[in-house]
Amino acid sequence: MQIKQGAVVLFQGDSITDVSRARQEQDKANNTWALGSGYAQFAAARMLAVHAEKGLQIFNRGISGNRVPDLYARIREDVLNLKPDVLSILIGVNDTWHHFSRNAGVPVEKFGQVYRQMLAEIRAELPAIQLVICEPFVLECGVVTAEWRADITKRRAVVAELAKENNAVFVPFQSMFDDAVKRAPAEHWLFDGVHPAPAGHQLMADLWLKTTGLA
Repeated sequence: MQIKQGAVVLFQGDSITDVSRARQEQDKANNTWALGSGYAQFAAARMLAVHAEKGLQIFNRGISGNRVPDLYARIREDVLNLKPDVLSILIGVNDTWHHFSRNAGVPVEKFGQVYRQMLAEIRAELPAIQLVICEPFVLECGVVTAEWRADITKRRAVVAELAKENNAVFVPFQSMFDDAVKRAPAEHWLFDGVHPAPAGHQLMADLWLKTTGLA
């Protein structure tokens, strides 16, 4: 991926992207507090150092608890109005989580339909946008069961197909974490099976940068 002078880079998603970002600072590009304390912050820091001369403007608009329909409902305010040149999306685990814990999950078929429609609307308004579509993931520890893993596997297939359809960069986080558990227990990477521990966020940032070529 090539990145132009003054490019706007936007990270979107749920709590894994949000990570306690400061809402009151969210309109400030490259703001330490606004970028949260997870992989988006780590990846942004690297890009801002490596591409210092390019004047990148990096934002985080992830919102904890979001499912695909929730993200779709706010694309005008939190995506289109920002006119990003690069948009990174990591979404899907809450569509599974809420199915098992709150009876408010999103069926896989609807998940794909809404995600596809969202991407179509984004591309229609921002035809030159470069998309980075990230694979949702879990590990079997904490709250996560084998049933969760089976459900997220179906969503991973949908997301991979959408990345292909949209000529997007695809970041394979699940396979990365599956390899990581050969080195240390699942909780070392995802403390509850869903949310990354510090080491997990670092792995995510490293893979995101490697896959996009923006390191």
